Amino acid sequence: MWFLKSRPVVPVLRFTGPIGMVTPLRPGLSISQCAGAIEKAFRMSKVPSVAIIVNSPGGSPVQSNLIFRRVRQLAEEKKKTVYVFCEDVAASGGYFLALGGDEIYADPASIVGSIGVIFAGFGFDKAIEKLGISRRVYTAGEAKDALDAFRPERPEDVARIKDLQREVHDVFIGAVKERRAERLKGPDKELFSGAFWSAPRALEHGLIDGISDVRTKMRELHGDKVRLRVVPLERGGLLSRLRRFPGASARYEDLTGGGLAFGDDLISAIETRALWSKFGL
Repeated sequence: MWFLKSRPVVPVLRFTGPIGMVTPLRPGLSISQCAGAIEKAFRMSKVPSVAIIVNSPGGSPVQSNLIFRRVRQLAEEKKKTVYVFCEDVAASGGYFLALGGDEIYADPASIVGSIGVIFAGFGFDKAIEKLGISRRVYTAGEAKDALDAFRPERPEDVARIKDLQREVHDVFIGAVKERRAERLKGPDKELFSGAFWSAPRALEHGLIDGISDVRTKMRELHGDKVRLRVVPLERGGLLSRLRRFPGASARYEDLTGGGLAFGDDLISAIETRALWSKFGL
């Protein structure tokens, strides 16, 4: 009978925020945070589709790759088709996550791409020299103090970091070519330059498959009666753990060492803001 027919359910994963930038108060996307939800999404429905929404300016290449690989492993094991939908930004590590999709869609105003690797820092050696401060560092291993912000930049350190960046970039490029294959259009020099584009341009380059959103696409595939069920990620921050104990009276400062944890969280907030602001957000 009609009222006994179950409506199709499509699990939806939301990968939102910077990747791998974890502090006590500000957990970033990581495989430990996402693994449980990913496993649940691939086993909770008989519908052969899993939807993923990505809204991330990037972050850790390692965590990006680990999350991407877990999605692909389960998609193959469970014989599911993965559809990814980019929101504001799917750039750098965010686009790496999007590669987990068999098909990738975006909003017309989404920012997509930034297939590159970046290292940024500051140099304070001239500042402490003017202040009459001497830096005392003792190491076992001649490269242990490489890229120390309080020492003058050394050519061998720059060469080493550039070699590392090339290797990581090659991993990223390999994943793009593996997943997008013949859909890619345009020279490698442009596609893998670290540039980013609006969704229509990304579509021209073959980085995405179309302009759409999760509700519209899932209705096209599974009918107007389809239900979208968001599978929440594990929030591993300190405050979320404290909420499990309503009677707990311990202060944040007591549990984390006070200013040190606050300082870490402040630095993380600044780095996060810088990642988003690069894309005008």
